[in-house]
Amino acid sequence: MRKVRIYGTLGPACSDAETMKQMFREGMDGVRLNLSHTSLEETADLIEIFHRAAIECGVSPELLVDMQGPELRIGRLREPVKLIDGELLDAGSIPFPEAVLKVLEGSDGGQEVLLDDGKILLKTEKTPEEGHTRLRAVRGGILESRKSVALPGCTFHTPAMTEKDREEIKKAKEFGVTAVMQPFVRSRNDLAEVRRALDDAGCSDIRLLAKIENREGISRLEELIPECDEIVIARGDLGNAMELWDLPTAQKRISAKCREAGREFMVVTQMLDSMMHRQVPTRAEVSDIFNAVLDGAASVMVTGETAAGEFPALAIRYLYRTVREAEVYIGHAF
Repeated sequence: MRKVRIYGTLGPACSDAETMKQMFREGMDGVRLNLSHTSLEETADLIEIFHRAAIECGVSPELLVDMQGPELRIGRLREPVKLIDGELLDAGSIPFPEAVLKVLEGSDGGQEVLLDDGKILLKTEKTPEEGHTRLRAVRGGILESRKSVALPGCTFHTPAMTEKDREEIKKAKEFGVTAVMQPFVRSRNDLAEVRRALDDAGCSDIRLLAKIENREGISRLEELIPECDEIVIARGDLGNAMELWDLPTAQKRISAKCREAGREFMVVTQMLDSMMHRQVPTRAEVSDIFNAVLDGAASVMVTGETAAGEFPALAIRYLYRTVREAEVYIGHAF
């Protein structure tokens, strides 16, 4: 009997009923909706398609909402901006949050700025003749609105929940939400605040998932585990918080602590990233999924692969079948 849950992410690529049904038929148990980019009301039609497709496929679906939380993101851009390697630009040309802009303007140079889960890397430079700090594009790319911002080595004291988060939680039952994912969890107080909001909204039965996305979350993992229903090893921003070659060690240690405590955990981010534009994943990707299951993952998730990729149903097929093969292996090996 299958144990590991399979999740996709809602987005334009799976917004039609037929694609959604194909994803359920390929083994999907539920989806994530990222509320950093939208709201429950704005996606009401898509959520309705999701629920109807599940009913037609005989699935009791899970709807996970990813809250905005303390995550830092750039604001709205009139249109995507192409950043070229070596380009020098003013910090004010990108709509950074005020707290980030303050750090950049006070930098003497060398402060790294990671955008869009680290796909783009900028670095501050002090310009003596002009007397202010500018940004050099070390690793360029196409920057779009509302993408994540991370400043390695910097700590920002932001509230665990935004007012928008609180309003979304009040509507959670109405839209069939089954779990809330809290990003950038830093302490048990963050989780307690979300739990109170759920209780106050009459949503005590909605599961709370704690996303581990920085070193602070890792260091306090033992105090976080009892306060949530599941730990999420969110490798996107977690990979921004350390050198990438350190990320596998972090993942293994988090997995081990969750197993020791008997707490479920999820592995997410770039599990099938090549399938954004390819019909077949890499050998490394399927091995990654397989090993996550062997480590004890209770669930695995793809994000952009189904939200914006070219082959959303096919991505779910590879995810499900690789998980299933790992479960068969575990059953035979132990």
